[in-house]
Amino acid sequence: MHEPLCAYRAPWWLPGGHLQTIWPALFAKPRPAEAPRLARERWRAPDGDFIDVDHLAGPEAAPWLVLFHGLEGSSSSRYAIAFARAAQARGWRFSIPHFRGCSGEPNLAPRSYHSGDFEEIGWMLGRLRDRAGAPVLAAGVSLGGNALLRWTEEAGDSAAQTVRAVASISAPLDLLAAGAAIDAGLNRQIYVRNFLRTMKPRALAKWRQHPGLFDRDRMLAATTLRAFDDAFTAPLHGFADVDDYWTRASAKPHLHRIRVPALVLNARNDPFVPGGSLPAPHQVGDHVALVQPDDGGHVGFATGPFPGEVRAMPEAVCAWLGAV
Repeated sequence: MHEPLCAYRAPWWLPGGHLQTIWPALFAKPRPAEAPRLARERWRAPDGDFIDVDHLAGPEAAPWLVLFHGLEGSSSSRYAIAFARAAQARGWRFSIPHFRGCSGEPNLAPRSYHSGDFEEIGWMLGRLRDRAGAPVLAAGVSLGGNALLRWTEEAGDSAAQTVRAVASISAPLDLLAAGAAIDAGLNRQIYVRNFLRTMKPRALAKWRQHPGLFDRDRMLAATTLRAFDDAFTAPLHGFADVDDYWTRASAKPHLHRIRVPALVLNARNDPFVPGGSLPAPHQVGDHVALVQPDDGGHVGFATGPFPGEVRAMPEAVCAWLGAV
């Protein structure tokens, strides 16, 4: 069922990993105006904080797809809209829980979110599974994909009580390799600047909520993701430093522990995730399907004539999940 993903080729007018990453995120269809209407619900987190979850209703007996967004993403991200439309077209129920502080309102607790946040994934999925009355389907994009896989790895055999199957898209499975790649050369100038433009104000707001929580000056001086994660993300979430964080949060070393069907989709020309760092079949268990087309960029996978659309990848992922 993953042949369309294996055979993916980018349109002729969209060459190279950078264009295949940037163009779909900004200009491809579906546009924000085409997004299904989602209903927002606020949940109290186990630590007393809150998260916001956006839902698309469907028939009571329909499958339920849960999507975890990427770094600085939300239900308004173009890939999230495409997944919502794909779920709607199938008559599925759909939910996208926002990681802490990503729904447009700062969260309250002295924490944020991170790539290895499997405990957060766990309670969110558990609550949705209870509401569904049966195991759900789950997909994660980039950071959300790595975190989802880390939860699946940690859950082991018990994961099947919560999910029928999982899928990750463009996840940075080896965070040390991905971190080095995104902080280098053109990537640093294009992507890191863009991420830090929103991440630093978010971190500064957290410092104002909780003065002294981390080294404010070190965070503000960061010009790389490594420096930012070392100053902010690692200390907020119990890691010794950025290397401890990136090592412990990476899904790649533990993929053999997965015990439910798992689709792991990564383009080999992803500017964030070096092709040489991707797992090989002998490094994963029988439950994991590795799909690594040459094209696609980072969460790109655009198709069709100019200006392109990003519907095909979510539709193919949903087809795979639904066939399990």
